[in-house]
Amino acid sequence: MSVAVPTSTSSSDQPAPPAAPRATRQWRFHLFVALMALALGGYVVSRLWRDPFQHAVAENVGDQAFFEWVLSYGVHLLHHGGDPFFTDLMNVPDGVNLAANTSITVYAILFAPLTMLAGPQVTFLAVLTLNLAGSAYAWFLFLSRFVTANRAAAALAGFFCGFAPGFVAHANGHLNWTSGWIAPLVLWRLLKMRDTAHWLRNGLILGVTLAVGFSIAAEGLFFTALAGGVFVIAWSLSPVNRAEARAALPKFAAGLGLTAVVAGALLAYPLYMHFAGPQTFKGTGFNQRHYSEDLLSFFAFSDRSLASWAGLGNDLAANKTEETSFFGLPLLVLLAVSLVTLWRSADDRRRATLRALMTVGGLFFLISLGPRLRVADTETDIPLLYALLQHVPLFDAALPARYALVLVGVFGVILAMATDRAFGAAAPQPWFAMGLVVALVPIFPVPLHYRERAPEPRFIADGTWERYVGDGGVISALPFAINVAADGQRWQAYTMARAGKEFRIPDGYFLGPDADGSEGKGRIGALPRATDWLFLRAALYGYLADLDNADRATARADFQHWGVEALFLPDVITGPEGPLFRSAVEITATDLLGPPERVDDVLVWRIRPGVDPADR
Repeated sequence: MSVAVPTSTSSSDQPAPPAAPRATRQWRFHLFVALMALALGGYVVSRLWRDPFQHAVAENVGDQAFFEWVLSYGVHLLHHGGDPFFTDLMNVPDGVNLAANTSITVYAILFAPLTMLAGPQVTFLAVLTLNLAGSAYAWFLFLSRFVTANRAAAALAGFFCGFAPGFVAHANGHLNWTSGWIAPLVLWRLLKMRDTAHWLRNGLILGVTLAVGFSIAAEGLFFTALAGGVFVIAWSLSPVNRAEARAALPKFAAGLGLTAVVAGALLAYPLYMHFAGPQTFKGTGFNQRHYSEDLLSFFAFSDRSLASWAGLGNDLAANKTEETSFFGLPLLVLLAVSLVTLWRSADDRRRATLRALMTVGGLFFLISLGPRLRVADTETDIPLLYALLQHVPLFDAALPARYALVLVGVFGVILAMATDRAFGAAAPQPWFAMGLVVALVPIFPVPLHYRERAPEPRFIADGTWERYVGDGGVISALPFAINVAADGQRWQAYTMARAGKEFRIPDGYFLGPDADGSEGKGRIGALPRATDWLFLRAALYGYLADLDNADRATARADFQHWGVEALFLPDVITGPEGPLFRSAVEITATDLLGPPERVDDVLVWRIRPGVDPADR
């Protein structure tokens, strides 16, 4: 199902075998594109690379801590064994369903040696950099194979896809969403299914590809599969393609059937855990209406772009990580003009491809707007397509705004086709070159912001904690770990990465079921109890509660529920916007538990479950 370049030609049309120097030039160009992609990826992440251990993405400290934990869990799996899709190391005693979270299992296992050698902080940045670079290069390969023979056009569009504003925004902490290379790889294998002579091999490879993609970015894989299916159906329904589609249908369907069998076999357990395992849930812990695209966001510029650096920023997204569209008005104008130009000069087959692309783009554009139309950060009463989909399985587990990321691929294909036409013709079109400059320069990425975070305490790094809790016992930093105070989860992760003794923690940053388990709704973090909220409130707001023996009795019950053997408070505690109110936490803990013990660079309170804190 070639978009532009035929997949095969007759023997009479075959050109003479290329000379060796031409093949060398092709490999040199491929190497050049790969190195440029890697350099640009490193540039985007450069401020974090200056100090991987204390610099964190400024817009998403909590998600970076979560992914560092998952990468460290890969070391735990190799060293201690266990379930890749469920853990009792967090959220004691209930545990966490990792299959229902973004567990990036493949990355965790593949990069485990690097994590043990350099730490999850370095692994996180390495994966983030490679994701961005690999996405651009993968799109270049896909576009040069299926869209245009013009390598420069494919490279330009590939770099746009890999470093589009939405994916650079997700570089603020999301190793799953920056894995943009999954989409062109899956689409490549899907279009190869047109080769009915090798349907068995192609079906098998596509099944394995889907299994790998699910274990890295399940949500993105769902979007890719949905977009690919819509494109194939729209392409096949065009009158000019119906005969070809009808002839290929039996083997194509057989190949997809084999894909389903292979992927189903490889993903049987993770899918069971995702949908029916312990601590699973339906939907998401986020407000879907809040995470919907504003209509004006498509014409605006993202935070991490040259245009925003020049003062053309905005606040139209839920947060800086979710700026999933933000293509800018110049690019949209260029694409609209290019689409009209391509349509006018296209034959029936090319128009069928363009029509299928527009179908995919239009559908995902509508879904990304969410259940109600939002304009200029104001929600209207106008219902949209997602209002019908928000409770449908799979759709209910994805945030609407993220569907706009599919437009990156659609725009990339149009950009490659238009660039090929503009510069591949006998008479190059200078207006298009000017349009590229005006459209792409404003959205060129700038490096991610970083924020200082608390250094790992010597109490943890030197293993002093082992004197206060047994291997596999429960100990917690104060405040208890959550997305807005993730230090405690990082300390556990760094301990796991050393492949030695480990401890468990209450709470943690993850997605789990809310209090009403019968409804299966999701929430961020563990179900709150009085004691962990007591410490979190002190850390976030500096609030000092007036404690009495009733509070101590509640704390005893909570500590016994968690099995906590010790609590510790480092000299510095940080949240999503910098240092938290450490002194308030110390006063609260001392009032509740009595004077602490100074050990290395932390304060420690020993806890006897069922006994401490004693009434006063």
